[in-house]
Amino acid sequence: MAKQKVVQASKQALDMMKYEIAAELGLPVGKQAMSAMGADVEFATELGSISAGSMKEDYWGHIASRDAGAVGGTITKRLIQKAEEALFSLS
Repeated sequence: MAKQKVVQASKQALDMMKYEIAAELGLPVGKQAMSAMGADVEFATELGSISAGSMKEDYWGHIASRDAGAVGGTITKRLIQKAEEALFSLS
């Protein structure tokens, strides 16, 4: 069975939440992170030390597993809070 999104816009909303939480936790992610770490991304891709294909907006390779897990855990926590708020507002 293929993974099919019920709400197509959910990916974009979750990505926004992911980057928001990463910023709150002080985690440098994406192309801006490479620049913040002092890497000249354009020059490095031209030289081949960083492959152009590997430089994506959604780059998390330099983030520790513990920190990436903290982002995922915080996303889950917030989604549960929002669901509980929605349920309680129905009462």
